[in-house]
This record gives sequence, structure tokens and C-alpha cells, in this order.
Amino acid sequence: MGCCGSNEADQTGVKKVGRERRRLSVAEVAGETAGAADSGSGEGGMIAQLESRSVIDIIENMELAGGGPKAFMGSCTDTGMSGMTSFSNKSVQVLGDDIDLCPKGIAFTCRKGLKPESPNQDSWCLLKMDTFSIYAVFDGHGHKGHDVSQFVKDMLPKLILQDPRSKSPEVGSCLIDAFKKVQKMVMAADKMKMLSAQMSGTTATVCFHDHLREKLTIAHVADSTAAFGIKKGEKWIGTSKTRDHKPNLKGERERIEKNGGRVVFDGYANHRIYAKNARYPGLNMSRCLGDILGHLECGITCEPEITPVDLESGAAQILLVCSDGVWEFVTAQEAVDLVSTRPAELCEQAAGLLAKEAWDRWIREEGGAVVDDITVGLVHIGKDKVPSK
Repeated sequence: MGCCGSNEADQTGVKKVGRERRRLSVAEVAGETAGAADSGSGEGGMIAQLESRSVIDIIENMELAGGGPKAFMGSCTDTGMSGMTSFSNKSVQVLGDDIDLCPKGIAFTCRKGLKPESPNQDSWCLLKMDTFSIYAVFDGHGHKGHDVSQFVKDMLPKLILQDPRSKSPEVGSCLIDAFKKVQKMVMAADKMKMLSAQMSGTTATVCFHDHLREKLTIAHVADSTAAFGIKKGEKWIGTSKTRDHKPNLKGERERIEKNGGRVVFDGYANHRIYAKNARYPGLNMSRCLGDILGHLECGITCEPEITPVDLESGAAQILLVCSDGVWEFVTAQEAVDLVSTRPAELCEQAAGLLAKEAWDRWIREEGGAVVDDITVGLVHIGKDKVPSK
């Protein structure tokens, strides 16, 4: 594969990817300029409307909570390009009721990678309620990817909650439409100079947990994998529930090439997407949010893949939703085996163990040259039910 990839890269004249970026989402990180201001779009009005309301406001106004406790929490973007020190945890914002998540078997940790030129670009959020919960991870990339991931983290849950289908078996269609709407909002925010998203974007993996129907519905673009573990006898079985949206996949490559893009092996580890006769965007994912030029010129799409998961009542089950800083060198089975060494009540410790293991493997494999940002979301299914007041 290496020989074929090297030849392909030579023929297309694409600049070779630097060693420190060979496993990262974009081949280069360059500054970009936001589009021209245009606040007259419908999406611009929607941004203003959603920014003026919190997730908790939307829940209360739509009577979604059913009188039970409700809590929303999520990461906050680092300020400045350097942000926090490597492996430091991202700040967290909490809204709504004071719910101690550890006894419920829920923990998130979001660690800055070894990338001196960039802040922690990962974002995450969770919504906890009696009837349903949402767990989501967003992994930004590009010069302003941290802003895009934060914007999507803020807007996407609100779009989901405002859709009546979020309370029905049609939640999959609700999630697809929410992803498409938030992409339009990113484009509007770019035009209004709220974001720089021409060549910056984010992954998105959203897990909607319907407690009443005992079902997970996962919507994702790109490569922030959702993995699932179930205990069978004394053994845990771990599997990936999402596939990475990579440009060399047959269907993905066909769409890209049909819409003006081209797929080139970078000579190291990734196939990357470029516009015809151009050296941008250099993305190693075929679906994402943001990356406006890639969507317009290269056949990248924001449409998520939907994965339903029927839960087994009474069985010990684990959900992991993590950025690819975890999955680059850790398999789903290894991750499930590691976090299951701690009881559900020590889930915060277990999430930290997985993050540290992922970090250590990056250091070993890359010789300390680079470590991607690492986000771990861990949910023990069944333990996560919130008792009504």
C-alpha cells in the first residue's frame, strides 16, 4: 500500500504531509478568513434565537422533562491558541439540576494533546433526564476547529430538542435533519464572521438514549467512534458501533470523485481529500461538519450515518463515545476491557485510565512527536437512570 500511495501522491503533486501531522485530521494548519458578512439569512436568525436560550430553557418551555431532574453539561473552549498544558482537562459548564453523575456510572474527560500550535479542539456534552439522555463528542480540526466544535456542541442539542420527533421512534430522522440544519448554521455563522469554517470543521457523534424504549440511536459523521460493551458471563464483549468515514471507502470515494474531489494517499497513514487541481483541504475524513470548501468543492457531506442499538434489559452494558485520540491505537475491545476493571461508581477513574492509556500509546508509537486531543465519554447503561424527585 505504501508504494502505491507514494506513487499516487507524486503524480498529483500534493505536498507531502509532515511527520508531526501524519496521523492528524488535516495535512496542514493554515490561517483562514471568514466569509463576507451576511446576517440576513434564515439560519442567522436561528443562531440568534438559539443563542438566547439555554438547553434547560428549551426543555422547560417544551415540557420535555416530565417534572423530573434535568442537567446539561459540556466542555468550554480554551482561550488563546496554546490553551491549557498538555493532558490537562478542559473546563466544564453545568446547567440545570445538581446531579452527581458518578453514582449513575457516567463520566467524561477531555484532555489536551501534545500539539503546541493548537488548543484542545475536542468538545463534548451530555443531557441527563428521566426519559432520555444525550451523550455527544465533537473533535475539531483546522486552524479554528475548536470554535467550530464548540459552536456545534452548543447548537446541535438545541436543534434536536426542538424537534417533536426527539420524543418518538422517529428520532433517527430528527438527528439527520439536525445535522443538516447545524451545517447550514455553520455556513451562516461563517458568512457573519462569527466563525472561520472555510477549512475548519469538526466530527460529531451523538448518542440518543431512550430510557423508556431501552434503545440507543447513534448519529455520526467522521471518526469519533462510539463503542459498546456487554457482559456475557464473566467476559466483556466490546464492539465498535460506528464506522470511520474515510475517503478510501468505496461509496465515500465515489461520491467525492463525482462531486469534484480527489482522494490521495499521503504516503504515511491516511487517504486525504483534495479539490481538483488544488492542495486543499487535505482532510482524512469524508463526512464532517464545517469545512465549507470541502463540502462545496470536494463532495464531503454532513449527512450522518444512523445506528440503532437495542439494549438488553438487566444486562451489564457500557457505552463509550470518544474522539479518535483514543481510537488511533486502542481497539474497542481493549477500551471496554480497561474501563470494566472499575465498578460503575468509579467511572471517572475508569475514564481517566483509558485517556492515560491512549496518551501513553501515542507517545510510544509517535516517539513523543505528537499526541492528538483525547476525549472519553463513559456510560454504564442501567446505572445512568435518574430517579424522579
